Order: sequence, then C-alpha cells, then structure tokens
Amino acid sequence: MDKQLFWGNSTSSMQTEGAYDLDGKGKSVYDIREASENLSDWKVAIDEYHRYEEDIKLMKEMGANSYRFQISWSRVLPKGYGEVNEKGLEFYDKLIACLEKYQIEPIICLYHFDMPLYLSEKYNGFSSKKVIDYFFEFSKIIIDRYHERVKYWLTFNEHNLYSSDFALTIAGSNLEINPTNIHQVQYNTLVGHGRVARYVHEHYKDLKIGGMLAYTTYYPYSSKPEDNYIRNAYDNFDYNLYLNVFTQKGYMNTFKAYLEKNNIKIEKTDQEEEILNNIKSDFIAFSYYRSATLKYQGKDYCPLNTDVFVKNDYLDRNEWNWEIDPMGLEIAMLEIYNRTNLPIFIVENGIGLREELPENEFIEDDLRIKYLKSHFDAMARAIDKGVECMGYLGWGFIDILSSSGSMDKRYGVVYVNRDNHDLKDLRRIKKKSFAYVKQVFESNGKERKIK
Repeated sequence: MDKQLFWGNSTSSMQTEGAYDLDGKGKSVYDIREASENLSDWKVAIDEYHRYEEDIKLMKEMGANSYRFQISWSRVLPKGYGEVNEKGLEFYDKLIACLEKYQIEPIICLYHFDMPLYLSEKYNGFSSKKVIDYFFEFSKIIIDRYHERVKYWLTFNEHNLYSSDFALTIAGSNLEINPTNIHQVQYNTLVGHGRVARYVHEHYKDLKIGGMLAYTTYYPYSSKPEDNYIRNAYDNFDYNLYLNVFTQKGYMNTFKAYLEKNNIKIEKTDQEEEILNNIKSDFIAFSYYRSATLKYQGKDYCPLNTDVFVKNDYLDRNEWNWEIDPMGLEIAMLEIYNRTNLPIFIVENGIGLREELPENEFIEDDLRIKYLKSHFDAMARAIDKGVECMGYLGWGFIDILSSSGSMDKRYGVVYVNRDNHDLKDLRRIKKKSFAYVKQVFESNGKERKIK
C-alpha cells in the first residue's frame, strides 16, 4: 500500500451528538424513542455536541486523517424544510474547523436514518416524493455552505437497506411493510441520490460523490444449483442493482421483470427515470462487517424473506451472531471494483463486543485486535490484486450507541464511560486496540503485525 490512504472513524449524528433539544434543533424520529429495559434513549448519546474537540484530538492521536460524520437534517431544518436554524449550522462550522485544525479530512454523509419527525408524521418520510424534494433542498444548503471545505460526499448511508425488511423504519415511514411500499422508498431515494449527485457534478467540479452500500458477502449453503441460484438472486437485487444504478445503467431488466411479475407498481415520472438512468459516481463506498449464507427454500427473491439465511458452520461469530469473515471483505472489494471499475472506499468496519470497565480501566480487547488485523490483511490482499481503494474508516471507533440504541454492543477502540441508563461521567478511555489501530493508521497500513 504505497499510495496514501484515508484512515479514520465513521459515525452518525443521532448515535453521537446528543443535545436533542438544544439551540433550535427540531425532533427526529429517534428523539422520541424512550429508553427500555435493555436500550437507551437517544437524548445524550455520547454528547459529541459538547465534546467534539476532545474526540477529534483522540482521532488525531489514533493516527486518523479522515472522519466521516453525518449532518443532522432536523438540527439544520427543524421541520425538515423552511427556515434554516443557523445555530445548527454553526455547530457543523465549528466541527469542520476543528477537523481542519487537526488536519483531518471531513467526509459528509447527508442522511443516516434520522428523519425529521415532522416529515415522518405528515408525509411518511421517503415514501413521499415531497420529502425527496425537501431532502434535495436540505442537501443543497449543506453542499453550498461547505463545498470549499469538504471534498467527499455521501447521500444515503447504506442505501440498499432501503429495500430490506426494515426499509420503512429507516426511511421515516409508518406505512405497512410490504414489497410495494419498500420498493417505492427504494426508487424515491435512488432518484433523490441522483438529483444530489447531478447537482454536485454540475455546480462543483472538484467535489467527489459516491453511492454507499451495506455489503454482506453472500455464500451458497451448498454446491446444489438451487442454493447458488438463490445466493445469486440476492446478490443481484441487494447489491448489483444498486451498483448498476450508481454507474449510469439504471434498473436491471431482471429487476423490472420481478416488479411486473409480482404486480409491484412504482409511481414514477419520465423525468425521474432520466435521472435514475444517468447517475454518475466518483467512487463507491460501502460498509462491511460480516458475511451470510443462503439456502434455497423453494421461493424466489423477496425483500421480506429472511428464511433463506442460515448458519455457516465454518465461521466464528460474535455475541450478536454476526459472522467473522475477513475473506468476505476481500471478496466484496473485488466484486464491487470489478463490476464498477471505480475507486472503492470502506467507510464502516468493526466488531461489536460486550465490555465493562475494569478497576485498572484498561480493556484488553484482543478479539477486536485480531478482527481488525485480519480485515486489514484482507484489504491489503485486495489492493495487491489491483483494487483501487481510497481507504478505511472504522465504525464507531469511539464507543457510540448501537443502531438499536444499546451501549452493550461496543465497536470502539476508545471506551465511553456510560451504560444504557446511567450516563456516569462519559469519560473517554483508550482500550488496548487503540495502540494497534494507531500503528496501522500511522504506517499507512504497512505495520499490521500484532506486537
């Protein structure tokens, strides 16, 4: 790895910022979720709103040269549209200035599941084309403000999750979960991404924007043709469909046939189709945590059918049953790059572990170190095979709430001293893995041995 890569951290606003009701912020769909027996609310998170410089200094000490963060839509536009909350933008002004101070490249994601509550309740989120219009206007505000300071952009975090069984939840919709509603959200958000990408390319030639996938490498359960058939079907509709759209090819004909066969009617216009068929990407970003194995159960692809996913006896897994598979990362990198011939960017990776702070306040997370080393090695192998990779960002390398709202599942190399119901003092405490990540980042990925 001779070319200097991006190395750093990746987060979302609702899992980090807190300050849910400060300085004019409007409510998001996450802000109204109450704590339960095993989950936190989202009101404080890790208090990044007040501690961002402390955390950026830790990233710098970690050897990071880049940070992917999200702009909270409802912090900037409290209702999702209308009058801009200047106080909200001032927070991101200061955050980006702090990144510049520590020579860390800012990378902005515009949406990471926290729909403004008003748009969710009035329009059912991204199931409405009106909300896509509002998202485009929000995106323009952010891009216009930061185009001279931020070069790299993402629209929707893990875009293919909008065609999964919880698509409507992350899209801010309360509609019935069924294939028609799911695929309407899928279509609307792809058009929304295309509109933002076109705006960037037409107005700011020096900026780079890419689509992002949640990539879980799929394997067939056996050598039976039926198992490979269903694995191939999910590969095509969960990943390749999006990669085609991101690279000016539009919807696959086989996907159109699937919609017609299942009487799934998408509301669309000629103008939207023109946008969808002509999306240009400068790179492809993706998250990778695990692989999954599929077994044919007598049915064709359906986004709501999870029965096809079965246990892989050849792989270890963490407490949450996520399989540990570094070779899956290498396969993902090769598959995405060979299909698109575009630079790829790993913008989320890591392992969730249950951890408690011992008396000596030193967490020896050897399993995390082993996980990271094996994935860094896989990344290096793919680069050696010719993949053009922009870099690697770990997910939540400073502990944050998990996507379900739990502090029990920790990804960080820095421990944040709070649990689900007790905020304690929110101190940041470096784990054993911090030194290992620093070694890898500062050597541009060359020093990967565990010492």
